[in-house]
Amino acid sequence: MSVDIGAKQKSEPNVVPLCDILLVLLIIFMVITPVMQKGIDVKLPETQREGEGGGGQDVRGIVLTLESNRTVKINQDLVDMTLLESTLRDLYQTRTDKTIFIRADESLNYQDVLQIIDIAKGAGIEVLGVIPERYKSGN
Repeated sequence: MSVDIGAKQKSEPNVVPLCDILLVLLIIFMVITPVMQKGIDVKLPETQREGEGGGGQDVRGIVLTLESNRTVKINQDLVDMTLLESTLRDLYQTRTDKTIFIRADESLNYQDVLQIIDIAKGAGIEVLGVIPERYKSGN
């Protein structure tokens, strides 16, 4: 009895290692993708021409100014730093537009500006704009 081994033998690729590599790559991409998405959401201001609608709306914004001596003004009214959060809460309690603009003296440290931003966020202000123009106290 002789058995012909060559006639019945089939050659099939082993796909198990390929599946393992595919799963490892999939896990790597799933872990890396959220890490790569960095940035800050920026909402650009919308401009309105004189001829367009919306003539009766109150578009006055509230500007919080941090002077070089660390005094705070809300629309040119001096506010004590310890009372700032409660003043902002009272001011924004009845407003539907919870937007504030922050302007700071150019000589201040960034830490002082962040403290004001934290106080404003703690008072319930939803949209915070930073005025990018250079500002010098007394001008």
